[in-house]
Amino acid sequence: MGSLKNEKEMEETVEESKEAILYVNGVRKVLPDGLAHLTLLEYLRGVGLTGTKLGCGEGGCGACTVMISHYDRKLRKCVHYAVNACLAPLYSVEGMHVITVEGVGNHKRGLHPIQESLARSHGSQCGFCTPGFIMSLYALLRSSQTPPTEEQIEESLAGNLCRCTGYRPIVDAFRVFAKTSDVLYADISSLSLQEDEFVCPSTGKPCSCGSKTVNDIDTNGQIICSASYKPISYSEIDGSTYTDKELIFPPELLLRKLTPLNLSGLGGLKWHRPLTVKHVLELKEKYPNAKLLIGNTEVGIEMRLKKMQYKVLISVSHVPELNMLNVKEDGIEIGAAVRLTELLNLFREVVTQRPAHETSACKAFIEQLKWFAGTQIKNVASVGGNVCTASPISDLNPLWMAARAKFQIINFSGNIRTTLAENFFLDYRKVDLVADEILLSIFLPWTRPFEYVKEFKQAHRRDDDIAIVNAGMRVCLEEIGEEWVVSDASVAYGGVAPRSLGAIKTKEFLIGKKWNQHVLQGALNVLRADIELKEDAPGGMVEFRKSLTLSFFFKFFLWVSHQIEGKKSIKESLSSSHLSAIKSFHRPPLVASQDYDIKKHGTSVGLPEVHLSSKLQVIGVVVADTHENAKLGAAKVHVEYEELPAILSIEDAVSAKSFHPNSQKILRKGDVELCFQSDQCDMIIEGKVQVGGQEHFYLEPQSSLVWTMDGGNEVHMISSTQAPQKHQKYVSCVLGLPMSKVVCKTKRIGGGFGGKETRSAFLAAAAAVASYLMNRPVKLTLDRDIDMMTTGQRHSFLGKYKVGFTDEGKVLALDLQIYNNGGNSLDLSLAVVERAMFHSDNVYEIPHVRIFGSVCFTNFPSNTAFRGFGGPQGMLIAENWIQRIALELKKSPEEIREINFQGEGSILHYGQRLEYCTLAQMWNELKSACDFLKVREEVNEFNLHNQWKKRGVAMIPTKFGISFTTKFMNQAGALVNVYTDGTVLVTHGGVEMGQGLHTKVAQVAASAFNISLSSVFISETSTDKVPNASPTAASASSDMYAAAVLDACKQIKARMEPIASQRNFSSFAELATACYLERIDLSAHGFYITPDIGFDWSIGKGKPFNYFTYGAAFAEVEIDTLTGDFHTRTANIFMDLGYSLNPAIDVGQVEGAFIQGLGWVALEELKWGDAAHKWIRPGCLYTCGPGSYKIPSLNDIPFKFSVSLLKGHPNVKAIHSSKAVGEPPFFLASAVLFAIKDAIIAARAETGHTEWFPLDNPATPERIRMACLDEFTAPFISSDFHPKLSV
Repeated sequence: MGSLKNEKEMEETVEESKEAILYVNGVRKVLPDGLAHLTLLEYLRGVGLTGTKLGCGEGGCGACTVMISHYDRKLRKCVHYAVNACLAPLYSVEGMHVITVEGVGNHKRGLHPIQESLARSHGSQCGFCTPGFIMSLYALLRSSQTPPTEEQIEESLAGNLCRCTGYRPIVDAFRVFAKTSDVLYADISSLSLQEDEFVCPSTGKPCSCGSKTVNDIDTNGQIICSASYKPISYSEIDGSTYTDKELIFPPELLLRKLTPLNLSGLGGLKWHRPLTVKHVLELKEKYPNAKLLIGNTEVGIEMRLKKMQYKVLISVSHVPELNMLNVKEDGIEIGAAVRLTELLNLFREVVTQRPAHETSACKAFIEQLKWFAGTQIKNVASVGGNVCTASPISDLNPLWMAARAKFQIINFSGNIRTTLAENFFLDYRKVDLVADEILLSIFLPWTRPFEYVKEFKQAHRRDDDIAIVNAGMRVCLEEIGEEWVVSDASVAYGGVAPRSLGAIKTKEFLIGKKWNQHVLQGALNVLRADIELKEDAPGGMVEFRKSLTLSFFFKFFLWVSHQIEGKKSIKESLSSSHLSAIKSFHRPPLVASQDYDIKKHGTSVGLPEVHLSSKLQVIGVVVADTHENAKLGAAKVHVEYEELPAILSIEDAVSAKSFHPNSQKILRKGDVELCFQSDQCDMIIEGKVQVGGQEHFYLEPQSSLVWTMDGGNEVHMISSTQAPQKHQKYVSCVLGLPMSKVVCKTKRIGGGFGGKETRSAFLAAAAAVASYLMNRPVKLTLDRDIDMMTTGQRHSFLGKYKVGFTDEGKVLALDLQIYNNGGNSLDLSLAVVERAMFHSDNVYEIPHVRIFGSVCFTNFPSNTAFRGFGGPQGMLIAENWIQRIALELKKSPEEIREINFQGEGSILHYGQRLEYCTLAQMWNELKSACDFLKVREEVNEFNLHNQWKKRGVAMIPTKFGISFTTKFMNQAGALVNVYTDGTVLVTHGGVEMGQGLHTKVAQVAASAFNISLSSVFISETSTDKVPNASPTAASASSDMYAAAVLDACKQIKARMEPIASQRNFSSFAELATACYLERIDLSAHGFYITPDIGFDWSIGKGKPFNYFTYGAAFAEVEIDTLTGDFHTRTANIFMDLGYSLNPAIDVGQVEGAFIQGLGWVALEELKWGDAAHKWIRPGCLYTCGPGSYKIPSLNDIPFKFSVSLLKGHPNVKAIHSSKAVGEPPFFLASAVLFAIKDAIIAARAETGHTEWFPLDNPATPERIRMACLDEFTAPFISSDFHPKLSV
């Protein structure tokens, strides 16, 4: 076959080199021998390029994305692509050019248009994920010969995760780089547009959406558009303006001859880079246990997470024979080292060039590769690597099997044999390769006329997720008489056995049969016996996985039948309602709107200013000179445990009466028992609600750097924490030092969401002990899996309710018992259950209430604070019984909600009176904006005509109390210094973690002094500047710290007033200098306490909250009843935020909270080793990284995403009439959950099931699909089946 034709030519270069060079941001680097154990990320951060972040270490979050450039000798051009630096071995990029975010642009030499657009669009909050997003788009733009489409831009971001923004502003920022009209790409700047003509970034066409732009005039008199949606013309982002700033490909690398490498690493690790197949085979013969590498996307995970040790690594990415791509008359020959991105591009090319009937398999691969992984993974992962790894959930292997692919295998002697893909996979991770063989290439034949190949996959999340079940199916039909008869077939599944599994009996049954409804039913019956899954099968979800095998084949049958309709005679045609099962999904471009008033106060407050920043138990720490040595040391620690009975669920704890001491509380209003016993209640219902937990998944893991000063007399630290004072206190305690000698500083953190309020402190204390004893700096950063296993999550809850109501739906009495899973220490669990009790009414007027709350002691790591702090769990339980009332009365849930709304003056079940209640007005505005009644009718009509796709809608209100429920924590301090040049330095006790706290505080200071925002600088948060600060939590930080800063500003202004009144000063700098000369103190400490709050638990009455933030949301979803997949078609959110301090930041908080809430209600499932998951080791967390735990990706945001802020309602209770925003919108994502349930109700009604059913959160594909009872679930479950949930 000629694959070794260059062997003689290459023999001369077999002598291996130890010289390795690399260019980083245009700078030549010589890589010494001995670094084979390092990843590119470790190297980059080690040389000070810390813009590239470590988020997960497994290629799952994209925070480490960089661009790689190299000269492709086959294509004779430079290629540019994004990679995950956390997986790329350092030596794998030898001879290449690496560009990091520092090489794209910075404040010193100017921001790149990508960076500027992202900042102006408010697309960066905590900023930790921002470099990764920038590099993904930068690589796309550098690699595109023509401007990319919006779809290509979104696809390039599939491997990047963001936990803060909700993705919408990122999409808005990047879509201006897409070609949507020729206006942006003409050789003109945006300033040459006609007067008053604005180019919309959504459409690329002139429109009026920018008509409200606020214009400023610079010192040269030129008008500068200051709106966040300023268009960026193509000439500005890829033209002469920036040409001289882009880093070129180093000429040395163009001329440099590729050489084989022989390098080493820590622990005797050997790294080889051969350049011929012959050399590869020689190395494999010499080192039989060596691992062949291309992208390191599998081996890297095995070595880092699974602790597998490989002594010899052979990089085969530069072997020409393994990189061939030949399009032949009978099919395509694909080298084993071909990257998936290359393969995808080839398939897309041949589909346009070959006859349609030949490329059915190619089209299936195109679809499967789209959802295979993020772009960074596909850019380096190889075809052969995926095949030979033989993962039982490989997306591609079932397709190779179904598509009649042949694998070509070469041995040490150069002999080549061929085997069919369907015979290649033998057992778990075992393939038909003997010790002296490697996979050389794959041959994919063209499909024949009337031969159809189709792919299937169902995962927890569409983008960048491993499959729960996948499949490849093929059928070849021939016409005999007037019938279509199956001449050949193949059905293969992944995710149902230890290997990719061919359904042999089903294949045999199909061949020779007529293609009609009878063969469908027969095949389904055979398939049930063909695919066997044991009850304790790894991965769980056995019933769901079994049903998917049938659903996939049913979809395949309908798809093939649809393909052959009209081609020749066919007796059976598909009904229109069946077509919904095979309608392919195409995500439309995002349509988003943000509607708010700008209430300007002073120079800055109220303006949408740009964000200023844009089972396992810890028993000790190992301290070492390098990170690698520390991990090796920790791995050598062996601990022997005595196995004791464990409590691993709330139900177990309740049965065993296992509660934390003094953690049981009660709230009462009216007389519940009397109401139930009287004849006031027409109906009484009882039930229980399970509420799932949630991992914080802040992009920056827990981290602290500790060092000593003054000979060990003082300890200083920089920590990623929401509570620097807590770190100061813990370190002081463990070291026996006074707090005055311990300083904790925090500049900003990469997300917190409550997870760094208390759980970060014990890690700082551990690092401090080591630093103090050795008198050396110590840094402790948790790996993502350890972080998730040890630091706790959102509390899971169990609610048991009894509700009495009238025939009209008016709720009269609620008796509720709520339990949360506190874990093995109390932490904040009591305060969490208390807030859940406060919010258990949501927004509903209930005359008689009794609520018991308890914190369960279990043998899990201690759970902790998370955005909402128990409030969302309490409200979710309430909305469950509201919907059940609606079902019992055959009314809409929205009607039940409306007739039970609280209003102005309502007395809550804990004694607080509602003031300035805007709930009803906001609800009505939302109902009008989304045209609820019309959409409801449209959804009903859609459901009537689509059997296998159903839509649902829901409207959900919320009321969230603002204040710490512990009174003493409602205090804040700040330090303000005015300098003689007119600039202002502000330090306060709050922590910037992406929520825009520093920006808002700076705006308040700027407005107070009537100066520009650029004159105010926010310094780091530090315990030696502002003492005794409360944690940055409870959504109250802007209220408190802005008020403390304003207090300090007022003090300084009062001191300046006598000087200012003497004459007119030309500038604030001049005034400051005059005050200084008059010896006026220009520094002040400000302080604020939240007034008129307090609660007495001994009587269960008081005023725990300063005020309430109200909101309401509408959601429309569409579900696939056969697979459980769903899409959020529309989300419309209304929030009452008073007069916003910064509406752009507040809108970003609303969107980010909603998408994080969407993860909680529909995507993110924690799976612990408990009675519900016996396939997991008891007490262990299975979902401990982005590979198994899925937060929302860009693909999960609603198609239409609108946020509106209620207008004309100032809040008299907080600074400048604003309201808190961080936590209140989170619960509104439950509108998606209840819309999903609405859709399921429609599906169940078609099979005669109209009874109440529970739907736990998260509503994963498993829960959605198994609730949609039909003929494909009937063989496996009963109508009351309830998927398992770790609570």
